[in-house]
Amino acid sequence: MMNTATKLPSAEEIALAKLGSQELSAVMETNGEAQRINVVDKSGKTHEVTIPSSALNMMIEVLTQLGQGNSVSITPIHAELTTQEGADMLNMSRPTFIKLLDSKDIPFSRTGNRRKVAYIDLMEYKNRLEQNRLATLAELSALDQEMDMGY
Repeated sequence: MMNTATKLPSAEEIALAKLGSQELSAVMETNGEAQRINVVDKSGKTHEVTIPSSALNMMIEVLTQLGQGNSVSITPIHAELTTQEGADMLNMSRPTFIKLLDSKDIPFSRTGNRRKVAYIDLMEYKNRLEQNRLATLAELSALDQEMDMGY
């Protein structure tokens, strides 16, 4: 199941997210697997909640992104995506994404006549792409230095 925000945060949400991110970061313990926080409900009653540190770190990241005016999408790591969702995550057209699948660059499964892509496989492909880009940039930079191009 995927939870996707489809609108950008409002100015008020951005300000609240920035403040929330800063406050959570300030009280976040750097060690330990869980942390207790207090939450006040509508009636003013305080509830103590124990939250895994990994979840608090994710909350801080979500608040940081919202505080920068970005919308945020959370996808479970074991999720299977449609070809449109996969294409959207790679910022490409669906037909181009399907060509990647057909060329076996990204593994997929079929449910009936529909292709499904594991989120983890999509992220592995995206990371390989980024590593290749960085390696190419490093090569170009080295060539610039060799040729004394002044960059």
